[in-house]
Amino acid sequence: MTQVTERGTPLPAAPRAGVRRRSPAAAACVVGGAVAAGLGLGFLAVLVIVLWISSPYPDSGPGGALHLAAGLWLLAHGTELVRYDTLSGVPAPVGMTPMLLVALPVLLMRRAARLGSAAEEDDEEVLPAAAVFSAVLCGYLAVGALATVYAAGGPMPADPISAAWHIPLVAVLAAAGGVWGARGRPLGPLPSWLPGGVRKAFVRPRYALALRAGAGGSLVLLGGGALVVGASLAWHGTEVQASFLSLTGVWSGRFAVLLLALTLIPNAMVWGAAYGLGPGFALGSDVTATPLGFPGAPGLPRFPLLAALPAEGPGTPLTWAAAGVPVVAGLAVGWFAVRRAREVSYGETALTAALGAVVCGLTMAGLAAASAGPLGSRRLSEFGPVWWTTGVAAFAWTAALAVPVAVAVHAWRTRPAIGPEGADVDEVGDGDRWHDSGVREIRWAALRKAAGALVPEMAAAVPPAVPVVPVAAPAPEPVAVPAVPAVPGRRAVTVVSGLDLDPGLLAPKPAEPVSAPLAPPVVGARVLARRKPPPE
Repeated sequence: MTQVTERGTPLPAAPRAGVRRRSPAAAACVVGGAVAAGLGLGFLAVLVIVLWISSPYPDSGPGGALHLAAGLWLLAHGTELVRYDTLSGVPAPVGMTPMLLVALPVLLMRRAARLGSAAEEDDEEVLPAAAVFSAVLCGYLAVGALATVYAAGGPMPADPISAAWHIPLVAVLAAAGGVWGARGRPLGPLPSWLPGGVRKAFVRPRYALALRAGAGGSLVLLGGGALVVGASLAWHGTEVQASFLSLTGVWSGRFAVLLLALTLIPNAMVWGAAYGLGPGFALGSDVTATPLGFPGAPGLPRFPLLAALPAEGPGTPLTWAAAGVPVVAGLAVGWFAVRRAREVSYGETALTAALGAVVCGLTMAGLAAASAGPLGSRRLSEFGPVWWTTGVAAFAWTAALAVPVAVAVHAWRTRPAIGPEGADVDEVGDGDRWHDSGVREIRWAALRKAAGALVPEMAAAVPPAVPVVPVAAPAPEPVAVPAVPAVPGRRAVTVVSGLDLDPGLLAPKPAEPVSAPLAPPVVGARVLARRKPPPE
């Protein structure tokens, strides 16, 4: 029915409720993505401006500092920068991303996606996950495109091709993680276009255990890498201190070097893990540091973390000790791959451990690729671990150790209980063996031993069980039972004869002697009569 005003003119149609609610929410998500990118840019801009102001020898104005901040923000996404002011005049690429710097855009983007997925009011309609994801991503990528254009006029512009896929990759992963966390971290359902067998296979517990085992092995490798790097820094403390003090003589420059070293600590952890795995890491196009030896790299720049490299020459027992890191990681993968259930087979346990080794190998390959990159041209064109060799080594170490460890742990957890006389409790039957008599006797003996004098010794009074041997007996002759007339108010009882019973079973059992009372007698107790409650 068309509504009209007092003058007879028709009123405009009211917008639908869904459109009125969803349009502001989608716009807010777009703004949230743009704000997340702006906060990351602003933080780096403030930091660079502070260092520029405190520097006694600034080589550019505030515009150059802001261009440098935009380049650092792009570098935090993995974008490769290009440095033109080199001694040789050849442009040098800078593609090594400080991994701690990546946490800034990831956390901001994830927070924006979580806020866009939550409703502030009870009557507000929540946007679908796909809508929130797309809106936040659009706002973030718009600011990223502007930052790429703005950084092109600075001293270190970004490679457009590298920025075209690195920024969307980081934004997509962070936004997907934020939406998934806001929805309660659901593990399903899987898309309907997948085959039914695939969807059923992915809901099995083995995949969750494999992810947990692979994550545990990766964390052990990273922790071991941090231990290797820390031990090397302590061993070469004098060289590290000299390298730090020789770079600059002002406190602002030393503070900038310290910040750069802190942002590169996750990279050093991955390098230490790759060193312990065996492939090591490259320090140029033809130099690789491994536990078996380090030929040396004379063209390296002076930096505190690089001053902690091993000494030149063949490996020593001290460098070979780094192989203990993947050994511990393999043991961790095998331990976390075991399910706490007796019905799981050994083949299932071995398969879960192997899948955990695959997850660990893929994780370390991705981390190695993210931590490496060029720092220049010619000799410094390859810097860091090779991703595929690191992943293969991580899989080989963990699979070789995790599978037998997981099978051994599973066998230990599902071992049969041994009775007091050495009998195997699992041979009693095929039922629930946890409640068998042998297991009950073991638990009762442990409980009696722990209780001490509170529980009397009853084992001596219990006669040993006598095995019953079945004897074939002749079939009894049928006996005619006269019919008994029914009496009103009484039940009819049918007596069946012909059963051969052992007289010893019907004889009364002798009283069992009690060695000690359950509780000591109470002396001087006074018994009071119970009073009735007063009538209401």
